[in-house]
Amino acid sequence: MVETASLAEAVEIAPDLANRLQKNLRKLKGFIKSGQTNAYRIYDADIPEYAIAIDRYGDWLHVQEYAAPSTIEPEVAERRLQLALNTLPEVLNVPPERIVLKQRRMQKGLEQYQRLGSAGQSLTVFEQGAQFKVNLVDYLDTGLFLDHRPMRLWMQQNAKHKHVLNLFCYTGAVSVHAALGGAVRVDSVDMSATYLDWAEDNFRLNNLPVENYRFIQDDVTEWLPVCPHRYDIIFLDPPTFSNSKRMRADFDIQRDQVWLINQAMKILNPNGILVFSNNFRRFKLDPIISERYQVTDYHQKSLPVDFERNPKIHACWLIQQR
Repeated sequence: MVETASLAEAVEIAPDLANRLQKNLRKLKGFIKSGQTNAYRIYDADIPEYAIAIDRYGDWLHVQEYAAPSTIEPEVAERRLQLALNTLPEVLNVPPERIVLKQRRMQKGLEQYQRLGSAGQSLTVFEQGAQFKVNLVDYLDTGLFLDHRPMRLWMQQNAKHKHVLNLFCYTGAVSVHAALGGAVRVDSVDMSATYLDWAEDNFRLNNLPVENYRFIQDDVTEWLPVCPHRYDIIFLDPPTFSNSKRMRADFDIQRDQVWLINQAMKILNPNGILVFSNNFRRFKLDPIISERYQVTDYHQKSLPVDFERNPKIHACWLIQQR
């Protein structure tokens, strides 16, 4: 066993970052030991000098570097990043070759979903009895939004015998949980054929026959007004903004929320529940929604323990007919 002193001599690490990582792991110890999942957040820019987010996916680390403020010299930011990368293997026992680094900047539209590379590397992680394929290399996001873990469990616990619709479904994680929870119908809608294929892969991973479920490639804003079916639970987690060439018009969640929610509520059964969530940090729910429908703020209950330090990661409401 190599002592800490000799390690520090061999590789220069950041002691303050190492201490914070160890503190965070102590806080998460019970959660990690519970075995609910092997994909979770360890650190999110807790120390301003080390502006990175660190997520564990099984035996891998996914590290996202936030763009440094213009007041920080590039050389200083680069040195801090290198110190952080030196520190992670020593504290988290993950070899450097299993640490994936990305730089996260403000994204517009569907940029966050666009392909960065084509390594084609994927691995499988588990969560609440489900398995999911993730890709840490080829896209900015990995295929699994870790902060939505409690709502996926909520879906699994509430979907039995229900007709479920997952809008802007991405890779179908919510849909998988609905199916595992005993939903009699699960429809998943997304504009991306790539992500719908990925969703089907996730269904197969969980021994769910894809032919029993519906994967619909379409623009949600065009599909919703003509949808012929009604649902008991609708999961609606739209992007903040989109100006994809495949859409007839651009989409802005703050501006278009009333129209979008109204369209979803039209196809919701009388006793159904619309789960409405988004990750626009400055989002404000339009008062018209609360006047027209029964609205329950579900934000606190939707936050997992590994994201409690960053409560603005998303907003979440349960919306029902009055």
